[in-house]
Amino acid sequence: MAEQPQASKEEQVGFHKGALSTLMKEREEMAKVLSIVEQLVQMHVKALKELGVDLVAQSQKAQQQKKPTDKLDELIKK
Repeated sequence: MAEQPQASKEEQVGFHKGALSTLMKEREEMAKVLSIVEQLVQMHVKALKELGVDLVAQSQKAQQQKKPTDKLDELIKK
């Protein structure tokens, strides 16, 4: 097999700098999306509280109703 020519150090540096620049922009956009999602979650939580829904009690009830195998399934998926 023919050897691939090695990229020069300058080319490699440029490649990695470009990749980092792109990833940083992507991270900024992801943070914006996460912020919007968090605001929407808080809005719905507030609305449910105003309607008299006890989310803490429902969460605890859901945890108690989980089967022991649910935890095993979660571990397997990791």
